Amino acid sequence: MPSSQAGAKTALRDALLTSRRRRGPAGVAAATRARTSHLLASPEARRAALVAAYVSVGSEPGTTVLLDELRAGGRRVLLPVLLADGDLDWAPYDGPGSLVPAGRGLLEPATARHGTDAIAAADLVVVPGLAVDAAGHRLGRGGGSYDRALARVRVGTPTWVLLHADELDRDVPVEPHDRRVTGAVTEDGVVRF
Repeated sequence: MPSSQAGAKTALRDALLTSRRRRGPAGVAAATRARTSHLLASPEARRAALVAAYVSVGSEPGTTVLLDELRAGGRRVLLPVLLADGDLDWAPYDGPGSLVPAGRGLLEPATARHGTDAIAAADLVVVPGLAVDAAGHRLGRGGGSYDRALARVRVGTPTWVLLHADELDRDVPVEPHDRRVTGAVTEDGVVRF
């Protein structure tokens, strides 16, 4: 990637992370409730038997309520387990008590792992991100873990990033290995690309 692209990604990441840290708790909580409601009301989520998602940390849009609501609705949920090489294994979410602290400040399931290809069985995939453009190019944290995982998702599977509304339709620098998402969920609703 040309250094100007790398610099553009770093600058955009820094700006978005700073903006997230400045959000007030009341607004974050309201946005989390709205985002969860929109996602769960979507036809894609209502049809899904297996959802691959993640446990939010820090200033990421919250997923705690979403994960529990998905399980309460009878869906199986897979969560990532970060491997030493940066790839993602997948394990079932069996409620908050099944999560243990992991490296990089993450929480991951202590349940049996299903392998890196387990994401291919998901009917809906929900991933973290910092921004997305109108074509579905997602800006992540820069480790490439989700780009590798998204390469294993079946064609046609809804793959959505959770964002704040002002993180949509950004000018996202793109590298050849970057994988697109098919939609975004914000406090304003679901946007499909």
